[in-house]
Amino acid sequence: MDPAVVAAIDDRLDRVESDHGVRVLWAIESGSRAWGFPSPDSDYDCRFLYLHRVEDYLGLRARRDVIETPLDKVFDVNGWDVRKALALMVKGNATVGEWLRSPIVYRGDAAFRDELLAVADDVVDRAALVRHHVHVARNNLGLLDSSGAMKKFFYALRPAVTLVWLREHEEAAVPPIDLGTLLVEVTAPDDVRAAVANLVATKSRTREMGTAPVPGLLRAFVDAELEAAEASLPGLESAREDPSREREWARAEEAFLSLLERAVD
Repeated sequence: MDPAVVAAIDDRLDRVESDHGVRVLWAIESGSRAWGFPSPDSDYDCRFLYLHRVEDYLGLRARRDVIETPLDKVFDVNGWDVRKALALMVKGNATVGEWLRSPIVYRGDAAFRDELLAVADDVVDRAALVRHHVHVARNNLGLLDSSGAMKKFFYALRPAVTLVWLREHEEAAVPPIDLGTLLVEVTAPDDVRAAVANLVATKSRTREMGTAPVPGLLRAFVDAELEAAEASLPGLESAREDPSREREWARAEEAFLSLLERAVD
């Protein structure tokens, strides 16, 4: 992490608050740096959650629920309204949970993070989460086959290991996002762990869109885990008791109103 870039990101977050009249509650690094396999030329993917003034949620006009800052070769900084984040969480979006579990935090309130993680554990639809990671992995394997870019394999490998984590941690719904922690917390053969470590080391010396051969051992591991996850989906879907998810919506709304009440205080 380049200290000058981190300082520039902090400055952008300050300007987001002043220009848009919001409060940034949580700001983290996403992308390959947070996932544990950056390249020397990886950009910085800062993502944040913010809260408007209470009166802004009460007006007749709907406000935009995304804030974006100028994108360039170094900076990719944008965020979501907490209201949007909670709604997407109920709908099965995996992104919010990943932001909450990032190991690289620019700023934020740990109590807020823990509160939203508790909501996620209570409302996340595990079947939707499994489908998300299968889709991401399958899509990137297709891009790998057409481009040869090593990063595309990592974008399939991490979801595949996440699927193992979800299978082995049935009591939790928000997995770690960095590949190293995922591998520590799952059962995997020693030769797979060694091959991943070697490939991460190779990527650390390779440009972001560089190419490198993918070990057959790792490709077979990813393919097997995707097939196992796809086979599990019918059983996961049948376990859903309330397709309308009324209880989950109520839980998320309770958390949002609690945030607003504290903002007033």
